[in-house]
Amino acid sequence: MTGDKDIDSITEQIVDAAVKIHIRLGPGLLESVYEAVLARELERRGLAVERQKPVMFVYEGMKFEEGFRVDLLVEGCVVVELKSVEKVALVHSKQLLTYLRLLHLPVGLLINFGESLLKDGLHRIANNYQPPSSAPPRRVNQRVNP
Repeated sequence: MTGDKDIDSITEQIVDAAVKIHIRLGPGLLESVYEAVLARELERRGLAVERQKPVMFVYEGMKFEEGFRVDLLVEGCVVVELKSVEKVALVHSKQLLTYLRLLHLPVGLLINFGESLLKDGLHRIANNYQPPSSAPPRRVNQRVNP
């Protein structure tokens, strides 16, 4: 598992890349376009990215080989779910939190490229994550699972 500082550094890289892409392309394109462009930009920055990664999980002895797919899994530790809608629904944050719980990962990003200003479409979702005490506060909207 990647250390806390690495997770924060990775999420900062993802947000920076997403902002750059949103400035250049704007809102309104298909989610798949933003996914491909963001994956490529992150790879150019030296990050390992898996697209449309199928995730297996077990529930009460039942094995689901492909229970869900994450849009992007960055460095094996940050789930990125992408949207291209006018406004994200509360269910999107809950869905990402479920993914984090099933993957036993601490942090994910929900990014909505459909917003006029990308800062309004950035949400950092935490699954019992405690950043290092010396870490500066994140600038991304954060919802924490108690």
